[in-house]
Amino acid sequence: MTGLCEQKVVLVTGGARGIGRAISRQLAAEGASIMIADVLDKDAEETLQLIHDAGGQAAYQHCDVTDPSQVQATVETTVTEFGRLDCLVNNAGIGVTAPFTDLTEADFDRITAINLKGTFLFLQSAVRQLLAQGSGGSIVNMASVGGVVGTPEYSLYAMSKHGVIGLTKCTALEYAEQKIRINAVCPGPILTPMVEAVAQQQGLSDINELAKELRVPSGRLGTADEVAEAVAWLCSDRSSNTTGSSLFTDGGYTAH
Repeated sequence: MTGLCEQKVVLVTGGARGIGRAISRQLAAEGASIMIADVLDKDAEETLQLIHDAGGQAAYQHCDVTDPSQVQATVETTVTEFGRLDCLVNNAGIGVTAPFTDLTEADFDRITAINLKGTFLFLQSAVRQLLAQGSGGSIVNMASVGGVVGTPEYSLYAMSKHGVIGLTKCTALEYAEQKIRINAVCPGPILTPMVEAVAQQQGLSDINELAKELRVPSGRLGTADEVAEAVAWLCSDRSSNTTGSSLFTDGGYTAH
């Protein structure tokens, strides 16, 4: 049985660690050739080794998503390495947590540069490549439940993810006739090392106690692998009639 993404070429930004690593590994396991774009060289090498050890195909390009020349070079390198581009996973992003009045202009500039400008630059470059190829493709922008709800002390993060969802909807409409599908994935609270650290700081012995505090209906935190499964489906031809959508992997969090 072939994988969901057999013979597809997928570029994953921020693919070196965390959710990005899970996405890169899942897509490779589903038969895709992966180009990881990141600034975390050591983590990227570890991810490449994991993929190669599992029999997958992957390469790495150091790339600052806020630099237009590096973004374009990464798309071109992907095409040179694998012959074409079929999918982009716009995963690179950061979070800033602070009371609103403590936020600085530097905080604003940094989160908009990575979460919004970086997403815009890669989306634009990938769409141009897909249009040139003329065979369509799939783009997945990583948003968040923070893109549809508000959370105290997450104002800049929420602002950026609301923007990602808006950009997803507009571009999906613009390129639907060219068979370029553009969707967003919106994770809820996900079990990551950063979340585990928060739980430890709060003195929680059971990580899922944090899920209860956050009122996640499923009663547990999601996993990076579950997010990766959603991304793989959107990259695959099985989601051929899905565009302009936001797919929530949040344990029911946004259904409150």
